[in-house]
Amino acid sequence: MTILEISDLSKHYGEGADRTDVLSGINLKVEEGEFIAIVGFSGSGKTTLISALAGLIKPDQGSVLFRGQHIEGPGQERGIVFQSYSLLPWLSVYGNVALAVDQVFKSKSKDERAQIIEKYIEMVGLSHALDRKPAELSGGMRQRVAVARALAMQPEVLLLDEPLSALDALTRSKLQDEFADISQKEKKTIILITNDVDEAILLADRIIPLTTAPHATLGKEFKVDLPRPRDRGSMNSSDEFIQLRSDITSYLMEIGSERVSEIEQELVLPNVVPITANQGTDKELPQAYLDAAHSPIENRYLEFAQLKKVYPTPKGPLTVVDGFDLKMNKGEFITLIGHSGCGKSTVLSMAAGLNPITGGGIVLDGTEVTNAGPDRAVVFQAPSLLPWMTAYDNVALGVDQVYPRATAQERREICEYYLSKVGLADAMDRGAADLSNGQKQRVGIARACALSPKLLLLDEPFGMLDSLTRWELQDVLMDVWKRTQVTTVCVTHDVDEAILLADKVVMMSNGPNARIGNIMEVDLPRPRSRKELLSHPDYYAYREELLDFLEAYEGGADPSEEQLQSIQAKRAARMERQSKNRAAITEAAE
Repeated sequence: MTILEISDLSKHYGEGADRTDVLSGINLKVEEGEFIAIVGFSGSGKTTLISALAGLIKPDQGSVLFRGQHIEGPGQERGIVFQSYSLLPWLSVYGNVALAVDQVFKSKSKDERAQIIEKYIEMVGLSHALDRKPAELSGGMRQRVAVARALAMQPEVLLLDEPLSALDALTRSKLQDEFADISQKEKKTIILITNDVDEAILLADRIIPLTTAPHATLGKEFKVDLPRPRDRGSMNSSDEFIQLRSDITSYLMEIGSERVSEIEQELVLPNVVPITANQGTDKELPQAYLDAAHSPIENRYLEFAQLKKVYPTPKGPLTVVDGFDLKMNKGEFITLIGHSGCGKSTVLSMAAGLNPITGGGIVLDGTEVTNAGPDRAVVFQAPSLLPWMTAYDNVALGVDQVYPRATAQERREICEYYLSKVGLADAMDRGAADLSNGQKQRVGIARACALSPKLLLLDEPFGMLDSLTRWELQDVLMDVWKRTQVTTVCVTHDVDEAILLADKVVMMSNGPNARIGNIMEVDLPRPRSRKELLSHPDYYAYREELLDFLEAYEGGADPSEEQLQSIQAKRAARMERQSKNRAAITEAAE
């Protein structure tokens, strides 16, 4: 039975020269008890659509029907959870939920309302925090309060507007599991707005992409026939999941490529070298490096030797990283992955020379790292641009310092070359303040690569962006890296990003006293594209190992060496089976 129906809905904002057409010709029928996920890029009109369903805005044309009746405004039959928590800071968890329950169920007794409040607070796992104020809660706990408040209104339809996008990966996965459990227990009709394909597949019965604005509309529909309950780890062994994920990703990438209109200039990089190219190695190397110098491993371009970091705290010294040992060859790309607090960014900041080293040492191209320098370029999670300067000027700021012997024309060519390679040839003269977050991060990548550094350090460079924009910038990064072959270390919490970019994925144990828990060599062909990797038979074996590793360390656990080795063996056995199957298929075809 159809519970919600959208018919030819369109919406715009502004008038005349300021008019922006957002949605156009939206049509959708939602069956009772169905879980729908609408996936789209930032700025495609997802929030506008969910606001129309909630009755918070009126469409220009078309209609939204609930059980055959026109929606004229908000109603208790439609609960909504936004990306931001929207809690009243002076009320407790109980008080925030009670605010909605007391309004909706005025006819019920005080005891009946209390039972409703406590039921849904317990459902989201917050019974232990009834009396806490929002300021005393983590981001994930605050979002649980918002979910409990929406559910306590006992709506027939639950509208979720990217409710998990602001949360870290571990908290997000836990709340995804709770949404899946709630949808089955409550048998709610749910419409989820998200930019995360894996989240959509994990939760939904149908996935419908929203094409890009202006005039965004609903695109091709994908039905999710995977059995419930769905486990994000074991799904990696499902051929149906792999095919569905590949199909949705490919479709979204096609939509994304249609919206990108970039001017690709055929520029030639001038033959000049930065001031770091002739730096000597006259400094005394750290003892930890000298002790390890007998190693037979060649081409140790970058080496972390017994790296240790201790922070003073009111309760005494806290050892965050202890005994981090890693050797990298020139031109190698590694990714660091692990749970929050495991010291990934601490290792990166020490390599950048921005954070003093407590013990051990870092040696780059035969020279000890003791402070920051132009031979190491860093791209942070926040773009860190000077907002009053143009994109070009932000790149030129570093280029002018690093290439003092180059002519003005050569320095300009360097800036234009890298801005072109990140897709900003037509926007290099725009002010940084006028750029989108994705464009700002493109400038950051261009600025870092334009310095021709010996080492490129990336600290969750795409962490603040929606997942679909991340795909675009990952492709940009891979393209630029392919041209420069700069030695790179990238901190990430994204499993797919870690595999896509790296020659090796370095997995860190939990902090304090974090160390390397496992190193996974990624033997996938380069140059890589997301579309090609998703169809590669070994990709999901690597993905499964990373997910199993993160699960082993979940909640601060300290898995045994045998447990970690069994995870590696599981991946190796899967890849061997796949290799034999491919060989058998090839032999049969011949």
